[in-house]
Amino acid sequence: MSQVDTIYGPIPESAWIKARKIKLLICDVDGVFSDGRIYLGNNGEELKAFHTKDGFGIKSLINAGIDVAIITGRKSLIVENRMTNLGIKHIYQGQDNKFLAYQEIMDTLSLQPQQVAYVGDDVVDKIVMNDCGLGIAVNDAHPLVIKDCDYQTFTPGGFGAVREISDLLLASIDKLMDAKGMSV
Repeated sequence: MSQVDTIYGPIPESAWIKARKIKLLICDVDGVFSDGRIYLGNNGEELKAFHTKDGFGIKSLINAGIDVAIITGRKSLIVENRMTNLGIKHIYQGQDNKFLAYQEIMDTLSLQPQQVAYVGDDVVDKIVMNDCGLGIAVNDAHPLVIKDCDYQTFTPGGFGAVREISDLLLASIDKLMDAKGMSV
């Protein structure tokens, strides 16, 4: 299998070719933007940690004309606030069937599956990953997800994996060095 060298390491050439066609990146949240852990306080408060590198990557994608969407099974105000602050307009929370949300986003944006990349970490993400143009698993994803993905990140979820994916997509269209955003 032919490889392409990236700043993170070698990836399959097929993933690089698919990355060039992407107009929309869809991300799961828990295990992708976060490390998958949820902190619960004694008074019911919920906390999650997000990485600023991922924030810069998302803003850079949006500034380069690549849309970003979120599809997550859980629903929380923390996620709504974080994703809104990053400029993400397509936020789908509380989704039992991620494929329906995926289809709705594609219809809304008039996109074909080959123009969409999806990143996930668990088996509920496979249905979308297997239909879209570029299926991505974070480094520490469930083994069944890794087995079926086009690209596995070098970075684990919650520790800059979304930034790595953003860098890949931008590099594939020669816009990495033009990245503009803020670490938020």
